[in-house]
Amino acid sequence: MTSATEPTHSYDPLALRIITVCAMMGVMMQSMDSTISNVALPYMQGSLEASRDQVTWVLTSYVVAAAIMTAPAGWLAARFGRKNLLVVSLAGFTISSMLCGAAQTLDEMILFRVLQGVFGAAMAPLSQSMMVDLYPPHKRGQTMAVFSMGIMVAPILGPTLGGYLTDAYSWRWVFYINAPFGLASVIGMLLFFRDSHHDKALRFDWFGFSMLGIAIGTLQLMLDRGTTLDWFSSGEIVIEALTAGLCVYLFVIHFFLSERSFLPRGMFSDRNFVSSLVILFVLSLCIFAGTALLPPYLQNLGGYSVVQTGILMAPRGIGSIISMYWVGRVVMRTDPRHIMAAGLAIMLSANWEMSRWTPEVSTAWLMATTFVQGMGTGMMFVPMSVVSFTTLPAQFRTDAAALTNLMRNLGSAIGISITSTILVNSTQIVHAQLAEHANPFNRGLTLNAPSMYWNPQLNFGAEQLNAIINYNAQVIAYANDFLFIFLTGSTAFIAIYLLRRPPAIPDPELRTHALASE
Repeated sequence: MTSATEPTHSYDPLALRIITVCAMMGVMMQSMDSTISNVALPYMQGSLEASRDQVTWVLTSYVVAAAIMTAPAGWLAARFGRKNLLVVSLAGFTISSMLCGAAQTLDEMILFRVLQGVFGAAMAPLSQSMMVDLYPPHKRGQTMAVFSMGIMVAPILGPTLGGYLTDAYSWRWVFYINAPFGLASVIGMLLFFRDSHHDKALRFDWFGFSMLGIAIGTLQLMLDRGTTLDWFSSGEIVIEALTAGLCVYLFVIHFFLSERSFLPRGMFSDRNFVSSLVILFVLSLCIFAGTALLPPYLQNLGGYSVVQTGILMAPRGIGSIISMYWVGRVVMRTDPRHIMAAGLAIMLSANWEMSRWTPEVSTAWLMATTFVQGMGTGMMFVPMSVVSFTTLPAQFRTDAAALTNLMRNLGSAIGISITSTILVNSTQIVHAQLAEHANPFNRGLTLNAPSMYWNPQLNFGAEQLNAIINYNAQVIAYANDFLFIFLTGSTAFIAIYLLRRPPAIPDPELRTHALASE
């Protein structure tokens, strides 16, 4: 499997910018669609006549399909060419988005979301490998900053845009919004991007792909439904876990023993790439879990509306954009490991502060904390993208980009699942602990107003008291989740310093200026 490298000098600056913008529009559409529909689910539930459990398949179907189809993106690009694959992906994603917006039943919506995931899976890895190949080494820091903005900022801003579109128009516009951007991206790629070399003689590793695809699909289903079905007390979860484990085992054996695997073994000999996969998994677990926790925290406990919640989450994306822009300009001239360590420390400090929040936290402090968290996130992803590809041979870049996106998806899915489980279990445990004090012997409940409103011996009082206990139990449970994210994210420090510092890459423009001044 090979990934051809496009020479930078074959494109004029305008064409290069157009290709970059088109690629990034595709990445942002695909990344945003993983979160933009979250706030619209209650509205979809009514329109599609679905139960609460059924409507979650709108999210699950997209995530599972995208995760399965991410892995073979490198092989597909090598076999059919990056341009052909990217144009088909952009066009298919745009059309399936329109179909999602027009869906009249839940079955139609799930089918079209699966198509969205299938077509959108290759866009991020293809765009990432293109960015590395199209730009010279000394500009890769800025290039990866642009790419990381699309990957990280789009999901963060998704709930903000989704909340506005749903409130101002209809949930269907959450999907229709993709049409103009998708059409522009397809036209730009057709007109300006030249096709890369492709090998028609390549044969696909069907067994390896099948095992990995089944493993990813069943793992995603297990993680998505585990909290609802009480995990391993459910036969379905046990079967999914055993299936995923068996398929992973067969895939690993096949990967090491087979002469032909659709994932090249050579890229795993690069220490920086493997370490970056570990860091990316941990960060994705922390960042996307936090993104999933914050909207219900603000709406259910803080009392904010959908639109207000979207606005309050916007500073996180703004902080990421600012730090990515700055880091992209300096990362190639310094040790990226130090930038990553500083960014991780800043991000974790924000998570520590969030573990001390109560719903009464001031709006200004809330927005400041999420802004700082976004700054730290941006400082992590740009240098990590640079380090993971700098020492990797060019022929592995598309496959490596596909694998990094797969790890990002798996990290986010596992993180959301774990934090959801912690939230449910902590709420139950803390509720039971607090309820122990709600008895006639508690003098705080027998004096003045509490004796009238919170008397557990009266039906009305018991209901009011239970609501108060449940509210406080959820506050503590969310704090436990944010603390879990803080502790989990701290482990990434180890992997950061397992990285080797990449060789310094001189900037020819700076050298030209220096010679001219002499």
